[in-house]
Amino acid sequence: MTTSTTARAARPVPASVLKELRVVDDAGRPPVPFTDEEGGAPLRCCLRHSRPGESIALVSYAPLRRWAAATGADPGAYDEQGPVFVHAGECGGPADGVGLPFTRAPRTVRRYSAAGRIVGGRLVGAADDFEPAFAEAFADPDVALVHVRAVEHGCFLYEVRREDYEAEAGPGRRRG
Repeated sequence: MTTSTTARAARPVPASVLKELRVVDDAGRPPVPFTDEEGGAPLRCCLRHSRPGESIALVSYAPLRRWAAATGADPGAYDEQGPVFVHAGECGGPADGVGLPFTRAPRTVRRYSAAGRIVGGRLVGAADDFEPAFAEAFADPDVALVHVRAVEHGCFLYEVRREDYEAEAGPGRRRG
């Protein structure tokens, strides 16, 4: 198995989940759309920064909880929910070739097993450090996916999965 992240991609919040979050978020609250006058909010629906004048919403999202529900994993106390910015209405998702977004600030690359447990992490300080961090993470056969989080607020930015891991297959199962 390769450990290069060139074939891996940042995964936005799935469109089906966005549809739900735009009605009620993972904390049970309806979103409150607003016009982003300044721009620059990291949008998890399309993995880019908002532009001035766009209608966005800040919603509570529990990525590990939703992943665990789909796979049968039990993250236990590692289940977290937190704020994420999304477009207030539907958007087209990430542009082709988005690669690894939001790499211009320190990030935490947090590793999770197929059982939903944290099995390690790494502080990444520069854009050039992301490839080695993912190579290191996926060199560990226990790592099924990683979450990239902002250091300053701890917010979830996106997920990257092991190339041969199929979340729909259930905990610990891989394709092939």
